[in-house]
Amino acid sequence: MKKTIKTRLLAGALCCLPVIPVSAMGAMGNLATTYGVLPTDVASAQALSMFNPQVSATYYNPSYLVRDDRGELTGALLHGEHDLRAASTGGNGFQVRSGDTLMNEPTQHTLIGMKTDISSITKFDQPMYLGVVIGVEKYGKEMMAFESSTSQQGQFVTYGREPLFLNIGGAMTLMRGLHIGGSARVTLHADASMETVAQLDGTTSFERIDVSAKPSIRPILSATGELGELFCGYKSNCFLSDFEVALSFRGYSNTKAGVEANAVIPGTINDPGLTLRLTTLDSYQPDILSLGVQYKLLDDDLRVGLTLEQQNWSALEDELQRDTVKDQANLRFDDILIPRLGAEWQFRPGMYVTGGVALVPSPLKSEESLEVNYFDSDKTVIGLGGAMEFEDPYVFAYPVRLEFGYQYQLLEERDFRLTTLDPANPGPGTFYESVAADGEVHVFSGSMTLKF
Repeated sequence: MKKTIKTRLLAGALCCLPVIPVSAMGAMGNLATTYGVLPTDVASAQALSMFNPQVSATYYNPSYLVRDDRGELTGALLHGEHDLRAASTGGNGFQVRSGDTLMNEPTQHTLIGMKTDISSITKFDQPMYLGVVIGVEKYGKEMMAFESSTSQQGQFVTYGREPLFLNIGGAMTLMRGLHIGGSARVTLHADASMETVAQLDGTTSFERIDVSAKPSIRPILSATGELGELFCGYKSNCFLSDFEVALSFRGYSNTKAGVEANAVIPGTINDPGLTLRLTTLDSYQPDILSLGVQYKLLDDDLRVGLTLEQQNWSALEDELQRDTVKDQANLRFDDILIPRLGAEWQFRPGMYVTGGVALVPSPLKSEESLEVNYFDSDKTVIGLGGAMEFEDPYVFAYPVRLEFGYQYQLLEERDFRLTTLDPANPGPGTFYESVAADGEVHVFSGSMTLKF
């Protein structure tokens, strides 16, 4: 029996289980780490994300919310086009793919963000900023895109539709030149249970269905230092005045689902019935530690940022041992270090161009994963984008910022072995095909921000 949260038990007895929303393909990544939240993050390949004062800072570096004292209301759209492939390089002839393309379904996100100074409701003498960003898949129609399954044709680890993205955080200045911030990354853990009496033709009676979801809250902590303010005081022409340093820790998070179903079939399976229990996770983000440095020059018209990002994927191995869909795969992951380099140039007042590059090694150590058949490759990420700010727009009473970002991801070719326990496999043992996996991804993002 194929192990998937869409499993049918006994000719339709569990036909009501798909009350948990599913997508065409699950993913062990999320919107912010795989692509970027706002156009600046997409265009800079996340190299400048730790120094972006917009609401996306609630995820990358909450302490940087203090660097722009204006409030803002942001609306954004993100569209990711995938062409992920696996070409056969040999095997015993047992193949379930009709071509080389494994995934070409897009991810489509609508994002809304807000940032404001909340110091007026406190007794503190200094500004305190609150930021919230919410993202919903399929342009607002799908809040919990989720699937976890085995795959005979193979599947990529970090690509697919992304579930509800929700971050809320705040920041304040601790001392001159030193800012601190924290936020909460919220994901959903869902549970579904069903009891029924069923006939062999799938007809059910005496049904009981219970579906619930609870939030899982994980921390994000960060600090930003303006080196000139910290070490130079009021000295003019201090070399350190052009540097900022930021440190951020993002705790691991995931989306999880548990399914429990019990069926009684009179005359075949009597009370207490046959029970099926599945527990599986999706949209995993590991613990991430990021260190960023930003340097400003040309009278602050040009800024260059370098970020080193440590992602601790090895902890996912223990998580998957408790995953009833993927526990047999014996998957192995490495911790990885990602360098990101980006720049933004204000070539005319209120007009910006942004670019960046990142080299992302694959965290997937395994080249064979029984039945699950995960693929992943080292990739090069290149971004380009721009922004315009209008101080006195025709319609609005406040300044407006328009942004656009494009990102290209190139996945290097890597060899994998496909395996299955399907008895229909005519080949010996569990191995049936070798493949070379590669692909490319195009990401487009646009936003409008009202500054107030």
